[in-house]
Amino acid sequence: MTYTPDLFDEFAINGVTFRSRVLRSSLGGRMAYYDGTVAPVWKNFERRFARPEFHVGGIISATIDVDAKRVSPLEYPKLSDDRFIAPLAEGVRAVQAQGCRYIVQLGDPGGHTQASLLSQEEDGKSASAVIDGYYGYRNRTSPMSLDEIAAEVGNFAAAARRVRAAGADGLEVTASKGYLIHQFLNPATNRRADAYGGSVENRFRLLREVAIAVRQAVGRDFLFGVRLSAVDHNWLPFPNLRWPPVWPPRDYFVGNTLSTTLQYGRWLKELAVDYLHIDSGFGFVNPKGSPGDYPAEGLRLFANSVRHLSAKAQIRATLLNLIPAPIAKVLLGVGWRYVPAANAGYARAFREHVGLPVIANGGFQEREVMEGALGRGECDLIAIGRPLLANPNLLALIKEYKKPAKPCTWCSLCCTRTAVLPIGCYDRSRFPTQDDMEDQIMRFSADST
Repeated sequence: MTYTPDLFDEFAINGVTFRSRVLRSSLGGRMAYYDGTVAPVWKNFERRFARPEFHVGGIISATIDVDAKRVSPLEYPKLSDDRFIAPLAEGVRAVQAQGCRYIVQLGDPGGHTQASLLSQEEDGKSASAVIDGYYGYRNRTSPMSLDEIAAEVGNFAAAARRVRAAGADGLEVTASKGYLIHQFLNPATNRRADAYGGSVENRFRLLREVAIAVRQAVGRDFLFGVRLSAVDHNWLPFPNLRWPPVWPPRDYFVGNTLSTTLQYGRWLKELAVDYLHIDSGFGFVNPKGSPGDYPAEGLRLFANSVRHLSAKAQIRATLLNLIPAPIAKVLLGVGWRYVPAANAGYARAFREHVGLPVIANGGFQEREVMEGALGRGECDLIAIGRPLLANPNLLALIKEYKKPAKPCTWCSLCCTRTAVLPIGCYDRSRFPTQDDMEDQIMRFSADST
């Protein structure tokens, strides 16, 4: 008889047992002080999802920055100094006290850094010099020197040590979301001619060195995963222009293909990585990593908040303000639509061809969709973000074969507005009045004990 996993079965990886097969995915918000120290609001926010009656197996943190100079955006957390350990540990203990596991996701936005007080060169550091019309705010990125790359590897190792010191159950390095490591992996943004660019193996070199350094920092007995984009889909969001163009056209319009990223996965397995967390697309937000509607209003709000930082940022904001939202959804919303279990097929390829436990991310809300992905062997765990933000008790309802009265509509506004405003659901259609919506937002991270 073939065993069919249940959503509420336990699952263990490298000594860490999750109480269900569903994890709360990385959700970021302005929940830190200006220096990057997590504030009490962060602890309250994370603890809300950890309640035993909500059945979330584990929580993956927002991407916590490993570099002291870059922020993405302001009031997002950092782990670039030992002074950040104690506040983080307090929140980790609060989650674990509810019987829920906590994984810290580490990353560096690189040239996709989203906000700063004033523009500075460090905010544009990337693999190569590229003008990116959609992401980041510096007019162009600037290539990292070999010394800067070595320092970055050290930043990840030091942050990993701090994760373990804070008592977390594991850590996850993001090589996705268009962040710095992804900028080195992607042939459209990595045009280097040295040991870190050109061939697939060279583009992987930074991730290789980070994986080795992180494993050495935390030891073999500590849970360590990597979030990886299965296919870059460089032409999305549309229209995004990168200059200068790169040859061949596939590298420019597609980027990494599945065959290439499967090789990345096999190399990561050799480097003692414990699991892979699979999404797709390049950059945050993008329609493959966050399947749903084009968030025109949210992107306009964010673009206006950083328009003072460069000529590119000012032009981007002006264009978004000139195009009415309904027209923007048509002209700029190419590829933006909800797809159930959007990346489950990619996750299955990694599970079959790499042989590591796999988390699938993107487009999960209905019980039948999640059970189907698990039952078909597409993944071992499922990560959910926006639907749990809309309904933190989603799994409790599913366990009773119920559906939420107001499910997530996949509007993606939470992904964009929370870079400027408090985290919460910004879909006005889910609330009787705007006051009710705002009340939910303002109360979401209050102390829920």
